[in-house]
Parts: sequence; C-alpha cells; structure tokens
Amino acid sequence: MTETTLKTDILVVGSGPAGSVTAKYAAEKGAKVTFIERRSQVGVPVRCGEFIPTTDMVKSMFPKAEDLESLFDTVPSELRCRELNGIRLVNPKGKVTTLDLPGYSTDRDRFDQYFASEACKAGAELIKNCSFSRIEDGVAKTSIGDIEYKVIIGADGPGSRVARSLGLNKNRNPYPAVTAQAKGDFDSYVVMFFGGIAPGAYSWIIPKAGQANVGVGFSPKFADGSLSEYFEKFRAKNNFEIMNKLEGKYVPSEGPIANTVSGNGMVVGDAAGHVVSVNGGGVPLSLIAGRICGTVAADNILNGRPLEDYQTEWRDIMLKPLKTAAFNKKLADIFAFHYEWTTTMCMGILGKRRMNNLIMCRRIFP
Repeated sequence: MTETTLKTDILVVGSGPAGSVTAKYAAEKGAKVTFIERRSQVGVPVRCGEFIPTTDMVKSMFPKAEDLESLFDTVPSELRCRELNGIRLVNPKGKVTTLDLPGYSTDRDRFDQYFASEACKAGAELIKNCSFSRIEDGVAKTSIGDIEYKVIIGADGPGSRVARSLGLNKNRNPYPAVTAQAKGDFDSYVVMFFGGIAPGAYSWIIPKAGQANVGVGFSPKFADGSLSEYFEKFRAKNNFEIMNKLEGKYVPSEGPIANTVSGNGMVVGDAAGHVVSVNGGGVPLSLIAGRICGTVAADNILNGRPLEDYQTEWRDIMLKPLKTAAFNKKLADIFAFHYEWTTTMCMGILGKRRMNNLIMCRRIFP
C-alpha cells in the first residue's frame, strides 16, 4: 500500500471492546477519532472465554461505577447466545461448588464488531489492516504510513506496543491461555476446573447454543508443559468434539500497571492490566474504562482537560477491587497452586462463601 500521512485528533490503536468504546465516546463529544485494527476483521480470531456477567454482577464488583445500563444493557439480544445461571468450581478431585453468578455467553467476534460499528456510527473512522509499529517524533508509525495525532490511546492488548512506546510498564507475568469451540449440549453453567490437568493449570467450559467455549490456561511458575498438551488432555478427558482451530493469548494476572497515562498518551483494557486476576475477566472493565478514556481524551482536545483525569477516575472505580483480586491471586499462588493436593485443600478451606468472594473481587479473609 502506498504510504500516506493521516491527521487526527485522537488515534486509538486496537478495535476490541476497550478501543471501540473509547473511540465511540470520544467521537460522540465531537473530536476527530481514528481507530486502527491490524487484522482484516474486527474480533477475529476469537481468543477469550466469551462470558459476560450480568449488569447487577458488575455493579456488585464495582459499586462506584455509574450508569452501567447504558454500557451493558444496550447490547442486542442476538448477541446473547445463552443465558447462564451461575458458575461451578471444580477441584482436582472433582468436587463441585456451585455459585449463583449469572450472565450470558456471546460470540466475541460479533460482539466486538457491534461495538466497533457503534464507534463508526458516532463518527470515528476505522482503518483495518493497519499495524502500529512505534511512536517517532510524536508521530505514529504504521503499516500504511504516518498518522499524526494529538492524543494516542493504546488498546492493543497485554503486550501493548503503544505502552512500550510511551515508556509505560508492561504487564508482568501474563498467563498463556488457549481456547476453541466444542460441539454439543451443555448445562447452563460456566464450569471452571482448577488443577486436574497439571499444578497451576485451570480450564473452563462456557456453554453457548449447541456448543461451548472451552479452554485452558496455566501459570508458568507451577506447570512446565505446553498449552497444546494440556488442552489435549482436557479435551480427551471430556471427550470434546472440537470445531475449530485452537487460538491462544496472554492474560494479565497481576492487576493494573502502575501508570496508564504518559504525556499525550494513555492505555486502556488489557494494555492497562484492566483484568480481574482471579478469573481473567476483562470485557466489563474494558467498557467501563473505555468510556472514561474516550470522554477524557475528547475533553482534552476540546477544552484542555488533563489526561490524568482518566487515571484518577478509573482508579476510583476499579483499583481497589482489582488490587484485592490481585492479592487473592498471590495468595492462591503461594498456598494453592504448587500441587494438586494443595489446590484441593485450599478450595476446601475457602468453602462456598469465600470462593464467591474470590470471584467477586472481595477479600476472602477479614
């Protein structure tokens, strides 16, 4: 492609939920917004579990968040593949603990495409097949040429190139995970297995319509095999009929990075570590932080609002629960994940109430 120079007020790198919501809210306020996607299709390939908690669940986890209905309840009904009643946690010996934590499963490719289309309707310009390389002299170097911007936002995942270019910290010790679709009929519960494959490994079944999202992740500290080996063990154990190619990603596991603003740049979503450490959930946080990020970015362009307001606002809403989740995750690393028997013992000690607190980003002990 012939190189060119584009000019925009706000450049968002990444078109996942964090990037698209950021682009939408910035464009709605009147800023000129460009968001870029390195692939030819938004949301493809799917690399997540595809579970979305109910709005009430998100409110319970992040009680300071306001007007969540406008973020979550506007998702079209056709994107709700299957209503799910709760979560079943399974220890290495097969003991099940059922938690009343409802939500729904979705098709993440269509889900992401919906939010990207909403950003475009608001006036943002989406450019596909455009890879971000680096920032040089205040200009974004991309595969289609230079893009000049006033504010740049990295929504480009846990290995964010934008974060690196801005001198921000990277996510430490991300967990590798793989996912695929399995054909069949499944109960209306998310099932999460801890151990049973290897120490420090976890796996999941998230039911959809006539199929389920199934996957495996692990802590490299405690398990030294390959993800493909662990997934095959999980597949064979459950006799899954896999429908598509295995896809992998890295999941931030230690909470938000220290700073999410640098100069005229910000990071959001996985790039900022906006992920619940204990369960890998990131979509709700991406929507909440994306709305704040886009609003502050546009205000910065239009009336000089400090970009630091973004960090102040998302921290007020999300930092305490996320730090609690990260602390609980560290406790699990220290006491539970070394061996299968320690995982079994710790899950037994925690019991139903404390495991519910664990999933909901609350303290598990006084």
